[in-house]
Amino acid sequence: MKILVLNCGSSSIKYQLLNMANNAELLAKGILERIGMKDSELKHHPKGKEKYLLIQDVSNHEVGINLILKALIDPSHGVIESHNEIFAIGHRVAHGGEKFSSSAVICEQAKKEIEKCIELAPLHNPANLKGIVSMEKLLPDIPQVAVFDTAFHQTMPDYAYMYALPYSFYEEHKIRRYGFHGTSHKFVFETACDALFIPKDHVRAVTCHLGNGASVAAIHNGKSVDTSMGLTPVEGLIMGTRCGDLDLGAMLYLMKKLNLDLDEANSLINKKSGVLGISGVSMDMRDIENAAWNENNERANLALEMYFYRIKKYIGAYSAAMGGLDLLVFTGGVGENGPETREAICKGLEFTGLLFDHDKNEGLRSKLQEISKPESKVKVMVVPTNEELVIANDTMRLVYKDK
Repeated sequence: MKILVLNCGSSSIKYQLLNMANNAELLAKGILERIGMKDSELKHHPKGKEKYLLIQDVSNHEVGINLILKALIDPSHGVIESHNEIFAIGHRVAHGGEKFSSSAVICEQAKKEIEKCIELAPLHNPANLKGIVSMEKLLPDIPQVAVFDTAFHQTMPDYAYMYALPYSFYEEHKIRRYGFHGTSHKFVFETACDALFIPKDHVRAVTCHLGNGASVAAIHNGKSVDTSMGLTPVEGLIMGTRCGDLDLGAMLYLMKKLNLDLDEANSLINKKSGVLGISGVSMDMRDIENAAWNENNERANLALEMYFYRIKKYIGAYSAAMGGLDLLVFTGGVGENGPETREAICKGLEFTGLLFDHDKNEGLRSKLQEISKPESKVKVMVVPTNEELVIANDTMRLVYKDK
């Protein structure tokens, strides 16, 4: 049974087609970029066949999804004979608010609730919804499922997700911490536990999803109890271009001092800050590491030190909140492929009982592996994330249940 997974952004669509009857075999994957712009690009990667590139103007998501569907059944670079082979469609949806604590089969009510969350995720939910509506038009008889980035974190207690603002702001506007990357945090936690034969309901874990966007989650006995991102993905760790935790007074001071309007302030904290803003070099950690370690760039070195420190501080805080730490997991583009980053973060955490294994970690990239010593009380794992697999599994489970 084949599941099509879609991740619709404002101007892009990522997709995978997986055969769940054959151990979630990846049949095809790809990305359509520059939707709504000139010379949109479809990069299609079918299993066992040559890669396919199509360049043409794509005016909207429906046109784009139709191109993807055509690519999947094309005689030369397709992987299925008919769209009827697609059992169900799973969508990544950024924000589910308080309504969705788990994935959900798409129906009219679900679409209305996703639409209500647009004000909480104005850049992401509209695109996610466009993907759902487009699929309803193109393949109306195939069931669809929404898998929410925020759902895993809905187990947080109120004292962890509330902000110290007037309570009426929560009641009237739902201002609270929601967290993101939930699908990734859930997957890597469960994968690490399985690999180490640790019972998921008896472990204190911190999972670090480190990429251009980055977050840390505290997982106690299988449930998310805290996470670094908040109402929006800006809060928490220092990221590629996002500032992370910031004194709000400093922001207000800058807005007044520089006469910034709301759009300019939003651009500052989302697009011009983070390691890019500190280093002045790049938002890519590889460029910053090269500048710091090979070119003696002081600002690049400062960016790295700040980046490592913020992550380590969150790990310590969450360990204290859970009364200890049993498992530390690294994932995401930087977490999976940055051995120097992992070692820098773990250095100094020996007080928790963590004994880091330099040899296991050195040169390790995108591979499931323990990188702590056998006698370490805290197990440290590198787990390549696979959010598409989580979406496909949830889709299969819910569609079967619904039928």
